[in-house]
Amino acid sequence: MAASKESSPLSVTEYLDRIASTARRVSAAAVEELVNAILEAYRNNRFVFVIGNGGSGSNASHLCEDLGKGTVSDFDAQKRLKILSLTDNTPYILAWANDAGYERIFVEQLRNLASPGDLLIAISGSGNSPNILQAVSFANEHGMKTFGVTGCDGGELKQAAEASLIVPCPDMGMIEAIHSILFHYLVDQLRERFRQEHTRPPK
Repeated sequence: MAASKESSPLSVTEYLDRIASTARRVSAAAVEELVNAILEAYRNNRFVFVIGNGGSGSNASHLCEDLGKGTVSDFDAQKRLKILSLTDNTPYILAWANDAGYERIFVEQLRNLASPGDLLIAISGSGNSPNILQAVSFANEHGMKTFGVTGCDGGELKQAAEASLIVPCPDMGMIEAIHSILFHYLVDQLRERFRQEHTRPPK
């Protein structure tokens, strides 16, 4: 009996082709809905909070930095987006994880910081991370707006969040890579929209 043959890894070209074909299956309307949700928060002076674990946590930190700084075209006079990634205060996260459990690291920060009308962007490749779902549940119950950014079939996050953006793919690396690509699109779009808000003459 012949030994089973393992599948060969993708070539660079094949990998890039798969990234591109998967990215094209993302709902353009969902991406625009996220752009508009952030724009609404900006216009209403509401906070945007971003959460995620692992690679999604890195994407949360990166998105926070890009939206906070990369959307500013007039450093001296432009109104800034109020945005925080709840992945970045390590001692705070460790304290809550140690004393209350890892599944509460985001919801407990929201209890301290969030207000009704704020926006929560919850990133989870699987859509099933307990700490993400608890934070979304809290946000929904306390008048926040919630937007899930996920992959696979959307998991529980698809139903828990008010709106969602899904990368329809089971490969976590590709999900996270496409999330990052789409987040850079958000920054490009919002930089121009914030600039228009800043330069629009008063009515």
